Amino acid sequence: MRAQGLFRDPEDVAARERVAEAARSQALTLIDATCNDYLGLGRQQVRLVEDFEGAAPPMGLPPSEDQRSDVSRETFRAGSGAARLVQGTWPIHLALEAALADWVGLPAALLFNSGYAANSGAIPALAGSDSVVFSDRLNHASIVDGCRLSKARVEVLPHLDLDALEAALKGASACATRWVVTESYFSMDGDGPDLLSLRRLCDRHAAYLYVDEAHSLGVYGREGAGRCAEAGVRPDILVGTLGKAVGTEGAFVAGSQALRAYLWNRARTFVFSTAPSPAISAQTLAHVKRLRKAPSLQVAVLERAHEFREALKGRALRTPPGSFGPVVAVLVGAAVSALAAAELLRKQGILTQAIRPPTVPEGSSRLRITISASMSSKDVLRLADALAAALEQTCAASS
Repeated sequence: MRAQGLFRDPEDVAARERVAEAARSQALTLIDATCNDYLGLGRQQVRLVEDFEGAAPPMGLPPSEDQRSDVSRETFRAGSGAARLVQGTWPIHLALEAALADWVGLPAALLFNSGYAANSGAIPALAGSDSVVFSDRLNHASIVDGCRLSKARVEVLPHLDLDALEAALKGASACATRWVVTESYFSMDGDGPDLLSLRRLCDRHAAYLYVDEAHSLGVYGREGAGRCAEAGVRPDILVGTLGKAVGTEGAFVAGSQALRAYLWNRARTFVFSTAPSPAISAQTLAHVKRLRKAPSLQVAVLERAHEFREALKGRALRTPPGSFGPVVAVLVGAAVSALAAAELLRKQGILTQAIRPPTVPEGSSRLRITISASMSSKDVLRLADALAAALEQTCAASS
């Protein structure tokens, strides 16, 4: 693994402080281009659970009324004490689930401990032996594993290929149940499907649409409700994560009340897991309320992303075709070259991560850049210049 540039070093967890020190030594600010905290909400420092409503809001926003709400002033248990099926549910869990369902415009939601747990638990619960699942080739590992754990027939389709999907749906007309599973915004390529066309295809062929909004929730749509909301599409199943734009942790599956009740009974990653921390659930609820009333954060992250992509033009840097938004994959090719470029950037006070197989296909190693509302226009220009220089130096060294 080391020889091929594929070893993930556990000691790399200390990289952020080393990069921060490199930035300070050059009188520069640290640029963290690895973090999925798109809106900057996760940057807040929380001293005590009962004091979290007093934390400084991101981007200089004034404290909102929600920060002074009854929920914010209460104190909450650190741990739930049990799984939800064994009396591990607390009122804050129900309040958060209701708020999440309202946010994405669906009747009900169910909390999970992570996005991985949500997908790897919901898909096997829903897709039985009489089902066929059509999964995009670049779907997240949690979806891939959920499909593998299910008893369904799984067909992996070319990335974002609507024609291939339609042909597959026609060929599966004899199956009792058909599932189309996709991400709304792919976190490694920074692209996404035509959700309206997907919904129409599903309706035409009596298929269910399952959409993972992990990286679009909070960034796209009115009040940050995601790309489905932006497109006016109502999926049958919507998965959202809370550790990215929302800035805390966990995930949820949203859909009908019947779906919630069914997953409560059958999603093994839910049934056999201790319920999420009530204290963190309370903080998540406050973040969701603030996010919905702070469109300036969405505007800021998308403006910085546009500026960054414009800055990359003319610098001979390759990005996947059709990509957009705050995830920018700068394609390098070889894993060792991606590692070398990342190290050069770290010496300049810029934290990036080399993404290598098996996360991405062989020959497509990259620097995955995430743009956040916390970055300034000056930051994204510095980032673009440094990227171009690092890749030029890396290519020269390898040739």
